[in-house]
Amino acid sequence: MRARQKLGKYRIEKRLADGPLAAVYQAFDTIHGLRVALKIPHRRMMDDYFLADFRKEVRMLAKLDHPNILPIQNACFIDGYFVISMPLGIDTLGGRLQRRISTEKALDFTGQILAAIAHAHEEGIIHCDIKPDNFILFPGNVLRLADFGFSKLARRRIEASGSGTVGYVAPEQAMGRPLLASDVFSTGLVLYRLFAGTLPRWPYDWPPPGAARLRKKLHPEMVALIRRAIEVKPNRRYRDGARMLAAFEAIRQPAAGRRA
Repeated sequence: MRARQKLGKYRIEKRLADGPLAAVYQAFDTIHGLRVALKIPHRRMMDDYFLADFRKEVRMLAKLDHPNILPIQNACFIDGYFVISMPLGIDTLGGRLQRRISTEKALDFTGQILAAIAHAHEEGIIHCDIKPDNFILFPGNVLRLADFGFSKLARRRIEASGSGTVGYVAPEQAMGRPLLASDVFSTGLVLYRLFAGTLPRWPYDWPPPGAARLRKKLHPEMVALIRRAIEVKPNRRYRDGARMLAAFEAIRQPAAGRRA
């Protein structure tokens, strides 16, 4: 899609992201008079097989009503394209990580990240692609989890491809066996980067680079929470996002009291 190209009531302004399945554009809604984000599958994905996945994403998100999950405003076919319209944020967490974040603000982001994942898990949904670029930042420092395109339903047996993003994907998910605990692992890596400024690498031996910075910033119980989340063996992690959120809330005040 090109800048100024019209797509129904939308006028394309610029491309924001380009993934393996779809591109995301900033567009202007000429009827409502506001800017939105449009997720549009690549032309090569416009067949019945892949369109079924995009419809599934829309229906899945319709189940998720939470302030930290990005809602879908509309989904329809326009001029042969399948178009998903969503609220437009001001940045991604990935972009925000390029600038200094105070420990207090990082702890606030942590609570929002875990709340979003806990809600999805309570609905039986594994996100399968937890990473900083999939958290959209809105005014007021509100984070919303986006891009459920790789998501799987945990209530039935999963035989998935190794979907996810290299650097954040859990070992068992890379082997095609995602669990709720796989999202926990990816979340632990996001939090490690959020506080330590670097990303641990395989084989995730403790302490990874940046651990000294982590210990300087955070209460030992918060460090232990992150360490448990990135255990290689799933049964050593928190079972799901709800349990990780509960553990975080139990130690949040001590952690906040130790901010840098």
